[in-house]
Amino acid sequence: MAKKKIIFECQACGFQSPRWLGKCTGCEQWDTMTELTSEQVKFVEESKSNSSRNSSIQAIPITEVQQENITRFSSGSKELDLVLGGGIVPGSLTLIGGSPGIGKSTLLLKIAGNLAKQKRNVLYVSGEESAGQIKLRADRLDANEKEVYLLAEINLHHILSEINSKKYDFIIIDSIQTLYSEETPSAPGSVTQVRTITFELMRVAKSLNIPIFIIGHITKDGSIAGPRVLEHMVDTVLYFEGDPNSELRLLRGFKNRFGSTNEVGIFEMSKRGLLDAQTMAGKFFNKEKLSSGSALTVIMEGSRPIIIEIQALVSEAYGHPKRSSTGFDNNRLNMLLALLEKKLDLPLGTYDVFVNISGGIKINEPAADLAIIAAILSSYRDRELSAETLFLGEVSLTGEIREITAQAQRIKELETQGFSKVIVPTKPLEKTSIKCFVANEVSKVVEWM
Repeated sequence: MAKKKIIFECQACGFQSPRWLGKCTGCEQWDTMTELTSEQVKFVEESKSNSSRNSSIQAIPITEVQQENITRFSSGSKELDLVLGGGIVPGSLTLIGGSPGIGKSTLLLKIAGNLAKQKRNVLYVSGEESAGQIKLRADRLDANEKEVYLLAEINLHHILSEINSKKYDFIIIDSIQTLYSEETPSAPGSVTQVRTITFELMRVAKSLNIPIFIIGHITKDGSIAGPRVLEHMVDTVLYFEGDPNSELRLLRGFKNRFGSTNEVGIFEMSKRGLLDAQTMAGKFFNKEKLSSGSALTVIMEGSRPIIIEIQALVSEAYGHPKRSSTGFDNNRLNMLLALLEKKLDLPLGTYDVFVNISGGIKINEPAADLAIIAAILSSYRDRELSAETLFLGEVSLTGEIREITAQAQRIKELETQGFSKVIVPTKPLEKTSIKCFVANEVSKVVEWM
């Protein structure tokens, strides 16, 4: 009688061992080794034998490789198409994450309705809601089409049977953490289950050339729950951002094998679901009048310039001074405050300083440094800034204001929106109707306030 072969695999890094280990030697984590089933052991052995048989395959020069032509089709949403790089790629596997209630299911059900109107068969698999609940939302989103098929199921085997029984053009999985495979001895949502199911969905997407969108829950720190390998396996990773209490939502790409990750989609939440934001003018700032502690700047979200309002509050501290920022790096805020104390002799060490970026946007570029400083000075002096003046520039540790990228494009956006003045580190090369005041040091900015 043949002895049963036993293999233990680490749930965190995939390291395999013929015996159980309390601590994985691959990633050095404790209690992550699990025993594989007989079917999984067979799959591992077959993979090894296939690799040995194919060892005779030789590498070829990259110049001899024929380039693949990627075809796309529209999702019916210009903002989503922009983030995806021009549209949905057949056979792609896309992961969408975001906070609960931010609109992940709403957006994908709306997309399902858009594709159904194009006479494409869509399968919506829900492991969290019943078909009746999705039907109610579909009526509200104008996605009640006969080409949209609902399946309330969490068993992967039944889902794959349904996919093979009918020709579908688009598949939505809501969500990956609720599904389970009978071949994996662990609970739904576990590391092993999520990795196994993602691998099967990837195989289905590539073999049948069907685009699959997966919804993933996120953890407390904002990352998608499950193994990190989950994000490595899929083709595209998208994250929803924004304040759930606000009507604006941002869809940002963090990985895209078929396009750029610089673009950002902006949506508005309405009674009819998430709709493409028609215009960004006035969405993130108040152009009529600015209160003390507010300053305007222009940030680049991909190829799109967006005018935003930065708010600051400076007040006397009672006890240990607090520094807090929402939508801006707190470490960079501390650096700018230390710079103001050094260059302008401001006693900010005895003040609480709070900074907020309006509209729920997160700033990742240093071009807003000058506007942050202007807002802090405005609040400290309790003096209102002009709603017609904007601040552009990166501030260095020496107090120097340096050039920023896409300055001409930002100034052109200001000209379109009717602004009259802007403070910049260098004079623009192209002619513009906006008055540009050059300031190359932080101390000079005070003169324009």
